[in-house]
Amino acid sequence: MKSGEALAKDLSNWNPEDDATWDRSLAWRTLWITTYSLLLGFATWYLVSAIAPRLNAIGFDLDQGQLYWLAAIPGLAGGLLRFAFMFLPPIVGTRALVGWSSLLLALPMLGWTLAVRDTSTPYAVLLALAFAAGIGGGVFSGYMPSTSYFFPKRMQGTALGLQAGIGNFGIGVVQVLVPWVIGFGLLGTWFLDPQSTVDGGANMWLHNGGLVLIPWAVLASILAFVFLRRVPVQANFREQLDIFRLKHTWIMTAIYMMTFGAYAGLAAQMGLIIVNVYGGFENAPDPLAYMWIGPALGALVRAVAGPLCDRFGGAPFTFISGIGMTAGTIITLFFLAPTDVNEFWGFMAGMITIFFFAGLGNAGTFKQMPMLFPKRQAGGVVGFTSAVAAFGPFIVGMSLSAVAPFAFFVICGAWCLFCTALTWYYYARPGAPAKS
Repeated sequence: MKSGEALAKDLSNWNPEDDATWDRSLAWRTLWITTYSLLLGFATWYLVSAIAPRLNAIGFDLDQGQLYWLAAIPGLAGGLLRFAFMFLPPIVGTRALVGWSSLLLALPMLGWTLAVRDTSTPYAVLLALAFAAGIGGGVFSGYMPSTSYFFPKRMQGTALGLQAGIGNFGIGVVQVLVPWVIGFGLLGTWFLDPQSTVDGGANMWLHNGGLVLIPWAVLASILAFVFLRRVPVQANFREQLDIFRLKHTWIMTAIYMMTFGAYAGLAAQMGLIIVNVYGGFENAPDPLAYMWIGPALGALVRAVAGPLCDRFGGAPFTFISGIGMTAGTIITLFFLAPTDVNEFWGFMAGMITIFFFAGLGNAGTFKQMPMLFPKRQAGGVVGFTSAVAAFGPFIVGMSLSAVAPFAFFVICGAWCLFCTALTWYYYARPGAPAKS
């Protein structure tokens, strides 16, 4: 039997299913460093959703459609980039993947720091920077399969639930952090003047939203290059395409579109939904004060539910998630044509219900996939389903720019009901063909 010290030097016979060839400390070290970088990735992905509602306040002149597009473009980029990142883990390895990706995150952070300091910045440049923020969403489909190589199947729910759940906290972090840090000059950046507000209110340091994250991205890169390793799971691009011939790849993609697609899309657009539905009332709710609550709750549920999925299986939790998300959309429908600002609390109840059960479903699906597929294919399926679901912010944003919120939530509820039926028939019912 090789010791952990020996394995740290030689990973040629790595097999997490065999305690004799599995280095537990390396697995957990990989999980925590990758999760730290993933949290920064989600913060970068949702940086635009936190900055966009304040752009007009400092002198930009963007209409409602342009703001929806800005908040939606990172979702489009994240989805497209995930199709690239999903193939990288067995090609470049964990160390290089996390190290270089963490450095890439600093590019949109720096870009938005500079862009908001000049209100004459062309809209095309803002769209390009919004697309660059999608790097933060793209890394997910590389990080998650990569981490799955380090853990045995019996621990996949816990490991991936923790990584994805804590990583998802990046959404809440940036949506809470930005409103706070734009209120003062950061230590050491006193020479960067604040932006004046058009209504004569207090100045704001909106550039701090991106600037504050840059040192943490650099730290993530250093940690990755110093402490991470690659394990001998290798496959070229062509070999990884075999997942597309499997029926369950497509079924799980549809289901994950329900859970994470809705979670990601509503997290990106919730602030603008609040503005457009309730912004016309006197004493209207501040979107930045509420938009982070649902995403943070969903992230917490995803992390906590991971060990439960390891114990009871992922499918029951995914099925319950579908029922809860369907109920949440129905509740929300009753509060999308308000006649009183106090109806906002009913709207929040419906949205929080959706986020809570989406978090539960995100944990359930990520337990199901490692159980349904062999290890290398499971990594590819995790990457592919994550890539498709990453289009959630774009799809939700474009839908809300085309139809009224009421029509959108009707469609969302119908999709949740359809995916719940898929989960029941294929995975959750007694005698289901693929228990997971």
